[in-house]
Amino acid sequence: MQLRSGIVASSPRMHPGLMDGGEAVLWRSAGARWRQLFGDFAKLGVSFEWHELPADREVDWAPSFHPESLELCLNLSGTGELVLGDRKLQLSSGTAGFYRQGAQSFQARRLSGQIHRFITVEFSAAFLAAHLDGVDGALHPVVRDTFRGKSRDSALGGLESLGPRHRDLVTSLHQPPVLAAAQALWYKAKAVELMGEFLFSPPSDQELFCHRQMRMARSRVDRVVDCIKRDLTQPPTLEALGKEVGCSPFYLSRTFSKEMGVTIPQYVRQLRLEKAADLLRAGHHNVTEVALEVGYNSLSHFSQAFHQHFGCCPGLFPTSTSTQRAAIRPDAEGPRPRGS
Repeated sequence: MQLRSGIVASSPRMHPGLMDGGEAVLWRSAGARWRQLFGDFAKLGVSFEWHELPADREVDWAPSFHPESLELCLNLSGTGELVLGDRKLQLSSGTAGFYRQGAQSFQARRLSGQIHRFITVEFSAAFLAAHLDGVDGALHPVVRDTFRGKSRDSALGGLESLGPRHRDLVTSLHQPPVLAAAQALWYKAKAVELMGEFLFSPPSDQELFCHRQMRMARSRVDRVVDCIKRDLTQPPTLEALGKEVGCSPFYLSRTFSKEMGVTIPQYVRQLRLEKAADLLRAGHHNVTEVALEVGYNSLSHFSQAFHQHFGCCPGLFPTSTSTQRAAIRPDAEGPRPRGS
């Protein structure tokens, strides 16, 4: 079956693009910038991959999953949804989640009208076993069953927000702060670090107080983000957000800044400008219409904020056509590691 994205859907065990190493072809057929940052799933059991997709239509990304892999998605922007039976894993901007590709195919889609930027880290069962055997007491059940070989069924795992520390880690994956000769060792260490950050899930009755506080803080921030996204033109006040999540405005402000690395007003501004970029890229609105759509009543203030955020005036921002054309140029391979 031919998908609207241009990616051909088939059994995850037989997908020709993955069998011959053509995942780059799969993503570029959907207009995406794709780059393998490090690794080789077949040979090393781990692979870091960068994706940037200006989706002007819904994209099915299930064909890119490697058979019998555990994949961790570090989702910086855009919304990805994975559905398996009656379970759903929704990767919104600034979240991380993992899932296992087994015998069943996922329903997986990247929503239209958004800029999708994410890194996937694919782990083989053998790689997981080599590093997690003997320390599996608090592992998420999906992870534990994967490397122990107890299940070859597809499964959805955990989901959590990307805090400032996680975002710094994701940023470093683009440009490793080491010489080219040391990058293989550096990326392997980061693979282990990511396993420690995201693949463990202790039982609730064994959760430490500090961990419970961190989980509650992330939950509050997630609810705040949802509230803000309901209406970017008239976001709720700090006092209203505090009532919504059940804490004082002062405490909420501190918590949000600590978890997200930006203040609530800065985050609202960021969301508005990213939505404005999406609208401009789609090419269906002029600059004035976009400014009003995202909550700016002053065109000059909008243009100034947009230029500060993206480095160009909104009138010069590329449309979806020019972006996709650039995405498939040989010299548009995405960020390159330092020293390579």
